[in-house]
Amino acid sequence: MIPRLSRLWVCVLCLARPFLVEASPLESLPPPIIRNDDQLLDAIERTAFEYFRSEADPVTGLIKDRSTPDSKCSIAAVGFGLSAWCIGVDRGYVPREEAATRVRATLATFLNGPQGDSPTGVIGHRGWFYHFLEMGSATRAWKCELSSIDTALFLAGALDASRFFTGSAPVEREIRRMSNALVDRVDWRWMCDGADVLSMGWHPERGFIPRCWVGYNEAMLLYVLALGASRDPLPPTAWGAWTRGYVWSTQHGQSYLDFPPLFGHQYSHCWIDFRGRADSWMRSRGIDYFENSRRAVLAQQAYCMANPGGFAGYGPLLWGITACDGPQGYGARGAPPAENDDGTLAPTAVGASLPFAPEICLPTLRNLHQTWGTRLWTKYGYRDAFNPSRDWVATDVLGIDQGAMILMVENYRSGAVWKRMEGHPVIRRGLRRAGFKRLER
Repeated sequence: MIPRLSRLWVCVLCLARPFLVEASPLESLPPPIIRNDDQLLDAIERTAFEYFRSEADPVTGLIKDRSTPDSKCSIAAVGFGLSAWCIGVDRGYVPREEAATRVRATLATFLNGPQGDSPTGVIGHRGWFYHFLEMGSATRAWKCELSSIDTALFLAGALDASRFFTGSAPVEREIRRMSNALVDRVDWRWMCDGADVLSMGWHPERGFIPRCWVGYNEAMLLYVLALGASRDPLPPTAWGAWTRGYVWSTQHGQSYLDFPPLFGHQYSHCWIDFRGRADSWMRSRGIDYFENSRRAVLAQQAYCMANPGGFAGYGPLLWGITACDGPQGYGARGAPPAENDDGTLAPTAVGASLPFAPEICLPTLRNLHQTWGTRLWTKYGYRDAFNPSRDWVATDVLGIDQGAMILMVENYRSGAVWKRMEGHPVIRRGLRRAGFKRLER
């Protein structure tokens, strides 16, 4: 039986990445002149898209984890990138034919890459993929884990692409075929290792990670996919096993399922619109998961206004605590309650929360642009993080940052990703099997 997951342990492991200390070639650029909120949001989306277009292998479609020359590929960044290509077409940043060609190449890399239990020379095993891949060979990097959550983020992007490229051209038909094939071959039950919940991952050297996904965090997306799969999905009871670890909390006047780093409240919502429907657990509380994330964002702003740590800059227009780089390296920061809070703030925490609470996110984004733009802005948009107390600014841009921002900014502006994914059979089945129903208020 896999042990349950500690909240801190999940943050550190599932999104932990090597902190590269080499100087980044990215130069700070004068932030664009912004006359209104729509121009600001377009600048965020356009530069984020450019990350996925430029920091990728044009043959394999693999996308760098971060903007350093020697960065490995992050398969989560690839998933965000697949959706970013769709957004890029809609926004006029890239021709449809170019996007379709790149998306097809990416899916082919993952579908045709060697799978197996060997510790080297493979891209994955039993339909799952390694967290980090070598950019050149598309095979396992370092001794990273076969990652269940990062595979889910990749698959979500693949499913989104299948809903966007619906034309009759051969390349678009291939995108749909490969996306479905990638989801269909995942061995969901194997990743449970005999338990009723999913493991965080597996290593060929020592087997399954001795922690599992139990309790509220970003893995909600993973369970929706596992329940909605057409081939040997997890049983509906898996959702109840996942929710048994939920913790309802009241923080700074907001009552909600708390998870201190904001990414846990964002990632599942990048692809799934949870507004107006809820599972039995949330129905018992009278809200949906969207409202839960909204409350988490409001609570974090209130925490930064209270500023119990006395950090420079914290206030109503400067907040945003999540997993990011910091003066001492990459870490899972969050609040409330405070978790590794050292005064480091991340623009993605605000940008990817935009649909939940635009009334506080938009003014904060404006403030970031006006007061920190000259130090944070690059050709790919905002750098990963900054710490006013230590006068520190990160060198790098991260793919998962830009991915969460471009998807959630687009969902705020048009709802396009949500609308596409709403109709996918895997998502519809997954939500139904998890017990989601319209929420009566």
